[in-house]
Amino acid sequence: MLTLNMIKTIILGIVEGFTEWLPISSTGHLVLVGSVLKLDESKAFIDMFNYVIQFGAIMAVVILYFHKLNPFSPRKNQLEQKQTWTLWFKVIVAVIPSVIIGFPLNDWMDEHLMKNWIVASMLILYGVLFIVIENRNKHTTPKFADLNTLPWLTAFWIGCFQALSIIPGTSRSGATILGAIILGTSRFVGAEFSFFMAIPTMVGVAILKIGKFLYQGNTFTGDQSIILLVGMLVSFIVSIISIKFLMDYIKKHDFKVFGWYRIILGLLVLGAMLFA
Repeated sequence: MLTLNMIKTIILGIVEGFTEWLPISSTGHLVLVGSVLKLDESKAFIDMFNYVIQFGAIMAVVILYFHKLNPFSPRKNQLEQKQTWTLWFKVIVAVIPSVIIGFPLNDWMDEHLMKNWIVASMLILYGVLFIVIENRNKHTTPKFADLNTLPWLTAFWIGCFQALSIIPGTSRSGATILGAIILGTSRFVGAEFSFFMAIPTMVGVAILKIGKFLYQGNTFTGDQSIILLVGMLVSFIVSIISIKFLMDYIKKHDFKVFGWYRIILGLLVLGAMLFA
């Protein structure tokens, strides 16, 4: 029989899997939903859970793009293997800003920025930016419509946009996709590069959060281990659906609908806080 805590875990896993890859902020949604559906666990565990659950979402990218990301694939010729290695090195370059900026500020962010009004404000701000940038680029042809043509310096600057996602409500995928579009990539290239950047970034964050949790003297109970595994499994399954949906959607549509969603949700949250 499902306990109330397990039902909450499944819901949070669905939220994570659905929002991680769409440019609408998974952390922001977990903060908002988590403030209503509070797990019956310690604050230290919940703070760690909100990040480690993302590991399931990362595995969805690894599975869906395994051939594209595997430089040892026997189905690739020598040029394709070289291009795959180059892609990985560009991803590493793009992750550098997050390592330099994000990791040192991680604890400060958890203590000061995990607030509903900050999440709502960032939802609105980046929602407006998506609409403005998409309107500006309506008749513009992307300079980089293939990952293999993405310059090293452009990859680095996209990584700088990712570092902005340290603020909850920004959206890691949202910041990187928006930055990529501003820098001249197609929506498709921006989305895929955002997915690939997430692998080292989010694995690193998950390890950091687990390490912090254990360093503070905490241990995993049997129930907590099950909660983590269920959350990751649900986010993995839902992420596969979410990624496929997004990549099919942007073949024919822009990101403005996500911008409007962010604005409306942000205003609703601010309104609820104002009249609470």
